[in-house]
Amino acid sequence: MYITMQDFAKEFYHSKRWHDCRKAFIAERRIIDGGLCQHCHSAPGYIVHHKIHLTPQNIGNADIALAFSNLEYVCHECHNIEHFGRKMRVSFSADGKPLPS
Repeated sequence: MYITMQDFAKEFYHSKRWHDCRKAFIAERRIIDGGLCQHCHSAPGYIVHHKIHLTPQNIGNADIALAFSNLEYVCHECHNIEHFGRKMRVSFSADGKPLPS
């Protein structure tokens, strides 16, 4: 199964606002705990995840889309468990695109 960002979110995830927010959040997490996954606390964080998932209705709300309080830095495995309830056998490139298995 390949995971792709939903069409309504593409512009947001490619925006400077999101890239700056993501970069700052990762920097803060590295200061706090070296950038470990906020779920398992053993693997390095890999994905900045929204606790309240983005929807077409809330993506324009900065308190949801850009607030550190709604973000968490999680490893790839914990992110897949959060979204799919299990580990996935899909690998991703640095820019989030699925890699062939």
